[in-house]
Amino acid sequence: MTETLSPTAVEGGVLPAETGADAEPIVEHPAWRELKDAVERIRSWQAKDGSIDFAAEDAPARADVQAQVDRVVAAVERLAPLLPHNADYHRALVADLRRWAEGGFEVPDFLDSLLAFRPAEQRVDGRQHLVVFPMYTQNGNPDRNLEAVVLRMVWPDWLADLERTRYDNPLFLGITFEDFTSGYDTHSAVLFPETIAVREAPERFGWGGIFCDREAARFRRVVKAACDVTSLALPEDAQGLLTDQERAQQTFVLWDMVHDRTHSHGDLPFDPFMIKQRQPFWMYGLEELRCDLTAFHEAVRLEADGFPQGRDVQYAVILERLFRFPVTGERNRNYDGLGGQLLFAYLHQHDALRWTDNQLTIDWERAREVTVRLREEIETLYRAGIDRPKLVHWFKAYELVSGYLAPHPGSTWAKGPDALDLSLPPRKLVNEVHPDEFPLSMFYEALAKKLRGVIASTKGITADSATTAPAAA
Repeated sequence: MTETLSPTAVEGGVLPAETGADAEPIVEHPAWRELKDAVERIRSWQAKDGSIDFAAEDAPARADVQAQVDRVVAAVERLAPLLPHNADYHRALVADLRRWAEGGFEVPDFLDSLLAFRPAEQRVDGRQHLVVFPMYTQNGNPDRNLEAVVLRMVWPDWLADLERTRYDNPLFLGITFEDFTSGYDTHSAVLFPETIAVREAPERFGWGGIFCDREAARFRRVVKAACDVTSLALPEDAQGLLTDQERAQQTFVLWDMVHDRTHSHGDLPFDPFMIKQRQPFWMYGLEELRCDLTAFHEAVRLEADGFPQGRDVQYAVILERLFRFPVTGERNRNYDGLGGQLLFAYLHQHDALRWTDNQLTIDWERAREVTVRLREEIETLYRAGIDRPKLVHWFKAYELVSGYLAPHPGSTWAKGPDALDLSLPPRKLVNEVHPDEFPLSMFYEALAKKLRGVIASTKGITADSATTAPAAA
């Protein structure tokens, strides 16, 4: 989300609330239940690329698939009048669905409806959107199945003002779930246009959404369990983040907005999103951590300027990075996990965090100072990287990470340049990276076992389900 859209006629891209923010809840309409049921049936027949193979042994009858697509079209047309701001998109969506059917249900192409869906041009707090696309869901379903989701925009006045005056990010969407099909009954918390099945990628993408309700709900559940396991006593003002879903959502939408724009701001020696670049996963880990630590830095400034959300973002960045990131996902080039491990080790080795007598303690004022120092180390690496060849930059980044985290004993990269065939192009040397280049410490191995069930329970979590969770092991 690095490009900018053309200015709209409405200042700040915000319309008055009476233009649809308080419309009838879409998920309570009978047509939504029809649409959701039809989409689920279609999904069960689709291949990985979104097509339907009628020659397969258990293939459905073509007429049965057509009937379900007709149900989706009819439901969209019934719901569309409730969402006049999506009128162009819904017309294009119906046309794309019909074209897919007329083409024999081959690999779907929903480029026309993707281009017609432009929610970032009119960000209205509470506004609903009905979205239907063939798509994969990040950290969820890897296949391009048809998905349907009803969402609401999170765009309070204070956030709109910060975006307009301090953190310009005209393509960013803070959103919450109303209801969804199976691809979102997963750990996925994003809605990105890059995931949608199209015949060709557009020149630029016009929006990107992050479900702050899911982020907040799983944060509350996992961090509470982690505090119980580690006997970490949180400051009173931090405890409120674990009991107040709305407050946590406001925290995450601010964090996400600042994080997202940071990918294209600063002294960047490479494409900020590293698109179409094959790099060692610690490079991705450092970039994601840099963006989070920049959000932390800005949160310190916001707190000083009287924004209570600034203090909340500081707590959230540290707690989320320390507790959820390292123990979530597979140990296969887990770059977000690596960033969490690095933050823990940095805080620990600079005496801002202690694990003593089976109890975790954090010196929050020192943690603030030390976290800023880690950001400065990464920024220094980036600035110097502008003048370095790619491979040298990768090794310097490795030195930074391995200064705090122990590499895998079987690592080739840990042995230095002499252990690698430097006649190969850098992208080929990525093959020599160990899948778990920086294994979990003994502390995190134990914590991962304790939190395994809690992490699993956050699959498909929403704000409504955030308060019920299994106890840590």
